[in-house]
Amino acid sequence: MTDGNPITPAGMATMRARYDHLLHTERPQMVEVVRWAAGNGDRSENGDYLYGRKRLREIDRELAHLAKRMAAARVIDPARQTERDKVLFGCTVEIADDDDNRRTITLVGDDEQDAASGLIGWSAPIARALRGARAGDVRSVRLPAGEKNWEIMAITWP
Repeated sequence: MTDGNPITPAGMATMRARYDHLLHTERPQMVEVVRWAAGNGDRSENGDYLYGRKRLREIDRELAHLAKRMAAARVIDPARQTERDKVLFGCTVEIADDDDNRRTITLVGDDEQDAASGLIGWSAPIARALRGARAGDVRSVRLPAGEKNWEIMAITWP
């Protein structure tokens, strides 16, 4: 389950869309701006030219990063999971701490994590602690503020 870089089909589609947008839209537009700016003469004080070249380098770095991440990614469809009673990749988990503060999180690939939206990366400390747990289990997570216990209240799947 943890071989490679797990990612959901939606996460892979988002990453692919970002790659395609950069490659087919943003990069050609910036190449055109640089070409136009280069034709304006002195390049040493040409802001459009200097910014355009800098932006092209940023785009190329991001394209290389996305290509590397997509090549290493292993798409796992949570809807096809057979063991639905355990916390595994792609599930949504309702957890409660010792003070009965409840939180709902979804375990996703590290490239699609967004803690503010409740999407927790597969290699995050809380995700590692919850892996394999069943409803009713209590797991401890070591956080910067100290150790915290979480009880698994419910596990749901798409």
